[in-house]
Amino acid sequence: MRYISTRGQAPALNFEDVLLAGLATDGGLYVPENLPRFTQEEIASWAGLPYHELAFRVMRPFVAGSIPDADFKKILEETYGVFSHSAVAPLRQLNGNEWVLELFHGPTLAFKDFALQLLGRLLDYVLEKRGERVVIVGATSGDTGSAAIEGCKHCENVDIFILHPHNRVSEVQRRQMTTIFGENIHNIAIEGNFDDCQEMVKASFADQSFLKGTRLVAVNSINWARIMAQIVYYFHAALQLGGPARSVAFSVPTGNFGDIFAGYLARNMGLPINQLIVATNRNDILHRFMSGNQYVKETLHATLSPSMDIMVSSNFERLLFDLHGRNGAAIAGLMDNFKQGGGFSVEQERWTEARKLFDSLAVDDAQTCETIAEVYEQTGELLDPHTAIGVKAARECRRSLDIPMVILGTAHPVKFPDAVEKAGVGKALELPVHLADLFERDERCTVLPNDLKAVQAFVSQHGNRGKPL
Repeated sequence: MRYISTRGQAPALNFEDVLLAGLATDGGLYVPENLPRFTQEEIASWAGLPYHELAFRVMRPFVAGSIPDADFKKILEETYGVFSHSAVAPLRQLNGNEWVLELFHGPTLAFKDFALQLLGRLLDYVLEKRGERVVIVGATSGDTGSAAIEGCKHCENVDIFILHPHNRVSEVQRRQMTTIFGENIHNIAIEGNFDDCQEMVKASFADQSFLKGTRLVAVNSINWARIMAQIVYYFHAALQLGGPARSVAFSVPTGNFGDIFAGYLARNMGLPINQLIVATNRNDILHRFMSGNQYVKETLHATLSPSMDIMVSSNFERLLFDLHGRNGAAIAGLMDNFKQGGGFSVEQERWTEARKLFDSLAVDDAQTCETIAEVYEQTGELLDPHTAIGVKAARECRRSLDIPMVILGTAHPVKFPDAVEKAGVGKALELPVHLADLFERDERCTVLPNDLKAVQAFVSQHGNRGKPL
């Protein structure tokens, strides 16, 4: 399998190189040159497979030529063996033909474990084979950081530095990062906001001289391996609900467009999906595009669903690439215009094409709390704020009642006690057994000023298992 850039000016790469590249050299994102397509018979034959087996069938074409089957099977077995529920991604019914796909049974209680537990193991495998070491520098608004640290803590050939905004993530989210110790794990709290952290990561990718020749790798959702891992649970949910013989609809809480883009790919690979709903909070750039063909930056607002407090959706470029007939030059022009501070609309027929599949809704904090309270009252199920936004959007935008509607349950409510409290649900939130002593554990974290040079100097000083590079 070869991968090409959405901006058309970077060399095509194989899976190994794409795993280690992150962004393409022309600033674009990598996508498969040709998407594998499965027949209905083939998909139907996967019903009842354990999750890791299904993952092997869905993802095998993407790693073909880079990882032998037996090795890949072993990696997947290990990846999903650490989840605390034997179904890995169980479905829970909320209403007639309405389901939540619980994606929070991994080690850090968020959907990101599906991809980052795999990414850590893939990196270790590929680096071992090549005899290389890499440094990861990532930014987090809360969940990516702990999932990346958890996924990479055993990696022999990886040093990981995670930047989070100082005092701007929930206590559970922070402790899930700062209580994991290892020579190769470094938590940095930046005296700024998430966008400042993200900017530092981007600047470090643009000029890597501070790494003295060690390669820098991305763990955020621009890394193709993360998208690839997320495609699997769409197949898993559909197979539980009678697919592929019947179509399924999905409502996806999304800020960066990675998770829902995986659903779009699942459909293009042959899975009958009738509708994809972009569920977002008041940071609604995606909703404004889907509902009115306007992709324009606005001010960032802090909300009760912080993982979606994002102004620019990095993965949206991958969808735009397809909508423009995979014309890299057209995408480079659009993104350039956007970077200069302009927004854009796409030609009417391209937008109409997108709207055949996608609907969207922006949900504010008051509606989020209302939905948490309502679902709890009607079912006894407690939702985290992001999942609640998914439920609200599913109920508002649903096209057909006889098609199963699956809402992606992206995190465990214990990670967001403020929202649960504001919703007035009088239920004590308990941490799962493996995190029961989280608040007693020692923490390790370095607070640094909002200054790129200071961060890069720290990485260069500690980038080789705690020693200088």
